[in-house]
Amino acid sequence: MTLITVYFAPGTCSRVPMIALEQAGVHYESRVIAFNANEHRSEEFLKINPAGKVPALVIDDDVLSENIAIATFLDRRFPEAKLLPQTKNEIDRAQILADLSFCSSVLHPFVTRIRLPHYFCSLDNTQANVWELAAKGLELHFQRIEQRFAGSGPWWYGDQWSSVDTYINWVWFRVTGAGFPSDKYPNFAAHNVRMSELPAYKRVMEREAIGQAELETRGLSFSFKPENKSQTVKEDVS
Repeated sequence: MTLITVYFAPGTCSRVPMIALEQAGVHYESRVIAFNANEHRSEEFLKINPAGKVPALVIDDDVLSENIAIATFLDRRFPEAKLLPQTKNEIDRAQILADLSFCSSVLHPFVTRIRLPHYFCSLDNTQANVWELAAKGLELHFQRIEQRFAGSGPWWYGDQWSSVDTYINWVWFRVTGAGFPSDKYPNFAAHNVRMSELPAYKRVMEREAIGQAELETRGLSFSFKPENKSQTVKEDVS
């Protein structure tokens, strides 16, 4: 029997492979990493992922990091789950990689700047400016997503849910939870509701809640509930 383990932290983009595994109906273990205890920089974890980031997916003795690689691997490993659209030619396959890259390389860096502006400047009075610039830059991409959901159907690829939907939804969750205004994007907001209703999503939220409770028991929670745009916390996740 194949042993699959996901190293994760509540609220992080490790949600993407976990929901994929739930959608596929695959048994897996999840192990929470305590960033506030520097477990992501521990010798043990760096052997798993030298970048010191989550998610990390361990399949028996093999390790994968980075959501693009993990998402494409899981789709090919569990084709019956249809985690990504089935393609007929190389250009369609490349477009799916482009969509995953859009999430990882375009959207995700804005998330980091909105959630963790103190990573990009050392002066408290300039952190709000980092937030504002990131939010302004993100507007263009949220407009694109809003238009796509206005015309494509309930999901990124029309009637078929995919791991791209999970990644885009995670971006929504992270930035709106840090004060990014959501009222301009009703179709994107409706997509968030649809995601929250998926049984796989609910099961992952249960796992995250268990992980969060474990961190709180250890006094290592990194919850983020901003009261204003410039507020930051000691958090080492994006």
